[in-house]
Amino acid sequence: MNFETSMPRNAERIDYVAEEETARSKRPIYWLAAIIVIVALAIGYYFLKTPAPKIETAKQLPSVTVVIPGRETIANIVTSTGTLAARREMPVGVAGEGGVVSRVWVDAGDWVAEGQILASVDRAVQAQESNQLSAGIAAAQADARLAQSELDRARALVDRGFISKADIDRKSAARDSAQARVSVAVAQLGAAKARMRRLDIRSPAAGYVLSRSVETGQVVSAGAGALFRIARGGEMEMHAQLSEADLAKMSVGLNATVTPVGTASGFNGQIWQLSPTIDPQTRQGIARIALPYNVALRPGGFASANITSGVADAPLLPESAVQSDARGNYVYIISGANKAERRDIKVGSVTNNGVTILSGLSGQEQVILSAGAFLNAGETVKPVRQTLQK
Repeated sequence: MNFETSMPRNAERIDYVAEEETARSKRPIYWLAAIIVIVALAIGYYFLKTPAPKIETAKQLPSVTVVIPGRETIANIVTSTGTLAARREMPVGVAGEGGVVSRVWVDAGDWVAEGQILASVDRAVQAQESNQLSAGIAAAQADARLAQSELDRARALVDRGFISKADIDRKSAARDSAQARVSVAVAQLGAAKARMRRLDIRSPAAGYVLSRSVETGQVVSAGAGALFRIARGGEMEMHAQLSEADLAKMSVGLNATVTPVGTASGFNGQIWQLSPTIDPQTRQGIARIALPYNVALRPGGFASANITSGVADAPLLPESAVQSDARGNYVYIISGANKAERRDIKVGSVTNNGVTILSGLSGQEQVILSAGAFLNAGETVKPVRQTLQK
């Protein structure tokens, strides 16, 4: 009896211990869950207290520099390049039969007067011929005087009947022949002296000696070519190469400033002649610009020219504002809603101060100074005003 009653008590104790062990094993899980819940609540509280960052919805507007060019009186300048030359270059050579050069009187870079001797050719032979002809004149004159005396005596005797009329005629003819020989001898001497003078190589006009290609002792002749080259009056010129369009704007008398290569000085001149033809290969013509003498203007040198072809009342913009594409030249202006607007333009001369705008702008628009190549028509921008430096 006792055995049967004790068995249930032990079983209850075993069940109690098992339940207590099960409950003890679940406690860490509860603690972990509690910790997770607490951390989640803390994070949620932090995000609720911290304000959310503002999201940028509006696009940042690009800033562009704009100018209002206005209008001003601008000289239309056509720029050209070309070579320098003597305005009237005179080649001087041997005019006579030539010979051995006995002396050269001038050198390149000298100024000479009209008729001044540049070089002399030996004239020893010609001098002897001249002396011979002078003697021939004296002999002819003596013969002429004798013939005249005989004629005078014959006329005195004709009335006495000692001399016939036929004798008078013969003596008159002899006298005329003797006088003719005198004239021939004088002419021959004159020709000899003229030939001898031609042995002196003289300047045909006053001017500036550009080159000398003869030396003492050199044998020269009429076919020797130019021994000296002289710029008449020292006048120079520039042969400015111009396109057909630019040449059409030119006229005789327009002012120009010529700057030789290697110098910073400009020389004032005027167009005195325009080419009547256009080179079919280069499609260019020549404007000849007259220049006064200056040591810096050396014929054969290279130079640039700025030719003033009139004035215009127009806007003037920096080159950075002018864009170009297949449709032509254009600028961007600012419309009333601060939007970039394309405006087609026609450009004129380009100077150191900028580009002349012949049409397309009134001068009162806000023109985008730079960054036009990175904009699109209709794009909203933030204009920043700048004043042009005059």
